[in-house]
Amino acid sequence: MANQFKHRWRSDLLIVLGLLCLLFIIFTAFLNWMLALAGLVILALAVTWFVFNETQFDKELVEYIAGLSYRLKKVGGEALLQMPIGIALYDEEERIEWCNPYFNQLAGGTETKIGQLINDISDDLEKLILSDKDSSIITLNERQYRVRLRRTERLLYFTDITDVLEIKKNYFDEQPVLALIFLDNYDEVTQGMEDQVRSTINNETTSVIKAWASRHGIYLRRTASDRFLAVMNEKLLIAVEEEHFSILDKVREITVPLSHIPLTLSIGVGAGTETLEDLGTYAQSALDLGLGRGGDQAVIKRPDGAVKFFGGKSNPIEKRTRVRARVISHALTELMLESDQVMIMGHKAPDLDALGSCIGILKIAHANGRSAKIILDREHNVTGVARLVSEIQKNRNLWANFISAEEAHEKVTRRTLIVVADTHRPSMVVDPDILDDVHRIVIIDHHRRAEEFIKDPVLVYMEPYASSTAELVTELLEYQPNERPLDVIEATAMLGGIAVDTKNFTLRTGFRTFDAASYLRAHGADTILVQKFLCDDLDQFNQRAELIRRTQVYRSNIAVVWGENSKPYNQVLLAQTADTLLMLEGIRTSFVIGLRDDGLIGVSARSLGDVNVQIVMESLGGGGHLNNAATQMKGITVETAAAKVKEAVDKYFEGGLS
Repeated sequence: MANQFKHRWRSDLLIVLGLLCLLFIIFTAFLNWMLALAGLVILALAVTWFVFNETQFDKELVEYIAGLSYRLKKVGGEALLQMPIGIALYDEEERIEWCNPYFNQLAGGTETKIGQLINDISDDLEKLILSDKDSSIITLNERQYRVRLRRTERLLYFTDITDVLEIKKNYFDEQPVLALIFLDNYDEVTQGMEDQVRSTINNETTSVIKAWASRHGIYLRRTASDRFLAVMNEKLLIAVEEEHFSILDKVREITVPLSHIPLTLSIGVGAGTETLEDLGTYAQSALDLGLGRGGDQAVIKRPDGAVKFFGGKSNPIEKRTRVRARVISHALTELMLESDQVMIMGHKAPDLDALGSCIGILKIAHANGRSAKIILDREHNVTGVARLVSEIQKNRNLWANFISAEEAHEKVTRRTLIVVADTHRPSMVVDPDILDDVHRIVIIDHHRRAEEFIKDPVLVYMEPYASSTAELVTELLEYQPNERPLDVIEATAMLGGIAVDTKNFTLRTGFRTFDAASYLRAHGADTILVQKFLCDDLDQFNQRAELIRRTQVYRSNIAVVWGENSKPYNQVLLAQTADTLLMLEGIRTSFVIGLRDDGLIGVSARSLGDVNVQIVMESLGGGGHLNNAATQMKGITVETAAAKVKEAVDKYFEGGLS
């Protein structure tokens, strides 16, 4: 085509030159007719030669185009019929009107598929046509094809991508994975044991872990008495996931007869990146997350933020040393001394534990000569907290330290220290926005660590074995060098926090719980006043009784209760009902579901240890402890929420939840 345009341009140029020559000859004729005649003869010969060449070129061009058209038509026909891409045209009734031989081959058999319905070939083809997608991957005769759809022409293209997908799968399977294995309580379990017994536990534990690694083809290297390094790939990790990290249960089971206290593992797994440095970072972060949740679990962390949890079925073992509490207390003192002021806040709708903890931290700040304020959620106070606030308001000096979130924003500076108590989730604090205004945040909490976590704290004190955050704060108070005496209301508030989270010292209590309670009692904590904070009013008692009458027993020892669809219930009422159900004979686990005042469906779960309700609630978007957890749902009815809870319980017993 380019030569054709070039030739046309050259022809036009020659015509122009010929006309100019003719004008020159005419002009010459007036001067010398003989010379003009000679020029005319030469011009005639040139024109004759030009016309002949032009005619010859047009003839050859026509022949070339005819040959090229034939070749293109032949190649196009062969491409449609012979190239390895399936092509099919279908009509308005979704019947195949025409297809090439390769389509017949990929659809199975050698006979033509013309006239057959699309869904006879594959239901996925009909789904693609009915959807708004332009392409999809479908499987035909154990081969996978990328199907592209052109709706206006009702045309389907089939490209075999089986080999490409296989290469991608092999590439993914061979991606490196790094795991850090930590014996949670090795020092605590073996402390004071004879060397022979300690050696036996060490050998048995090591043998089980090595046998597990060898069975899965995992490279294992011991780096310390209580630490291992494991290297595997994605394919091996999938196999380990499918058995829900059974090594956690095996280690726990074999050590009970030897030490009477189960030895537990925590495994942090880093995956999803080729960089070994990043793998190590993700593995360590996953291990820290697992330990923050109480240990005895495996955590898998990937670059996309996805986190998977396995295990966590045992209660965390209480540590036998107060060294950590002393170190944290001194570190908190240093941070307070480096700050110009301290802001303290718990979670939204605070309970006695959150408020009591905040008061204890306030006392620590004052002991170090720092101005401190407690950010209080005054809109969602539950009954017990409302009574405590009423008592605090009688003490003007103490009440002057309570401010609203709006006042806090006006006072906060870059050197302000924020202390968050009884939660570590940014979405649950009284004022999440204030966290973005400061660079120094301390977290003190007793809940198992969740995936959502406050960003970049300078100090974290999370002990899932503790009964309550008030217990942790009480220990921090004991190690303060400039200890100030507690007022009666301050000590009572902290004791109330311990009492409410332990259900009057019946659940999750250790020797340090009673030590903390003894310390508070010695500083004037009033047990009668605590009982006043915790007592029910008649209306709340009647509502709880009404809910209990609706109890259904599920799987022989699980109580499931759900309220009326249009009647709102207080979240505290749901929690109290779940606690009360465990006092009934034969009930080992309870789930109470009801519509909350904010329109969400609240679920409170309690257990005596037979069922890990934390795992059940996490599967529904919540969390908590092994025997005390909760979640919220939205956009569904109470009955649907109850069905989801039962489904989650079934998956738990079938091994589908980890």
